[in-house]
Amino acid sequence: MNNLPRIGLGIDVHRLAPGRACTLGGVPFPCDVGPVGHSDGDALLHAACDAVLGAAGLDDLGTLFSDRDPQNAGRASAEFCHEIMRRVRERGLRVLGLDCVVETEAPKLKPLRAAVRASLAALFAVDLDRVNVKGKTGEKVDAIGRGEAMRATVVALLGAV
Repeated sequence: MNNLPRIGLGIDVHRLAPGRACTLGGVPFPCDVGPVGHSDGDALLHAACDAVLGAAGLDDLGTLFSDRDPQNAGRASAEFCHEIMRRVRERGLRVLGLDCVVETEAPKLKPLRAAVRASLAALFAVDLDRVNVKGKTGEKVDAIGRGEAMRATVVALLGAV
């Protein structure tokens, strides 16, 4: 494997439902709605995992952690991150940076944005100043704008250890 930087893109969408717990980037958010998913539905961690996996040239999150596997039911997505980072290190790579966008009407990201950045930095073993998280609304357009879903998009940059 050469020493050139490697880039990956991850995107994840989850429907929102009342009464569900809401976790973004490994941080619990107080909210009346939460993502519907087989695991905890953390769209931001799912997108980050796929971005890192893609940059590392590894299988995607759904292949590694199937939503048909009962062991993944209700599982914290932070656990996926630990396994993914083990695989990334085995390939002689490390995360150099993450750039993230979360699109949702609720919850609002701003009050816990710093905690989300810190969580991502810790989970992916990257310096805090190399993690950016932006919150966007759906501007009343499509399922996101109507508050029916949330989407996370992440770009990851990896390099040799």
